[in-house]
Amino acid sequence: MSEQSEDIAARYARLKSLHVGILVFPGAEVLDFAGPFEVFSVAARVYRRDLGIESPFEVSLIGACRETITARHGMDVLPHFGFIDAPEVDLLIVPGGVMDHPLQCDAIQAWVKHVSESAVLTASVCTGAFLLGKLGILDGRPVTTHWEDIAELRARFPQLDVKERVPFIDTGRVVTSAGISAGICMSLHLVQRVLGAAIAIGTARQMEYDWVPSAQAQLSG
Repeated sequence: MSEQSEDIAARYARLKSLHVGILVFPGAEVLDFAGPFEVFSVAARVYRRDLGIESPFEVSLIGACRETITARHGMDVLPHFGFIDAPEVDLLIVPGGVMDHPLQCDAIQAWVKHVSESAVLTASVCTGAFLLGKLGILDGRPVTTHWEDIAELRARFPQLDVKERVPFIDTGRVVTSAGISAGICMSLHLVQRVLGAAIAIGTARQMEYDWVPSAQAQLSG
């Protein structure tokens, strides 16, 4: 099985730990990156606690450089890594928010494009879909975004099959989610893909988040 076609669960079975790299940039929506960060971090803790096995996820925030950025609503965030020193990413998450900066920044676009080619899975939250759309990563796939931005996504990228009223769409190597808290649903779904329903349910329970796997899965080939 090639790196390009390897499933996320298969890579985990091979490596025993996955690096979840979450992009951060000026204007990023806080819960878009903090929600997935919490889900994968709590899943790793639940996995260790319940099974006594080493962490299945290493989770980090990655910025263009390791300097404080100001996310949406004035929240300052210090990334764990910059592009130059970030370790290999297995699961890339691109948040949304105010997208002016990433849609104009050549360095961010080059890094996301490069990482998405080697990562086993690339996911967007909310308007992060606009960046993936610009890079051609969503071409040929059904996608979604925040309800308020559905019309604009369709207008900017008429070649995309943009769906609405779904929390997320999983197409295998690329997953897109609706706005803000939908990124938590998507992340729990991805935990389920890697570690199974029991750990995903345990993670949601630990977070006191109302989540039912069978009701949330929006798979599309």
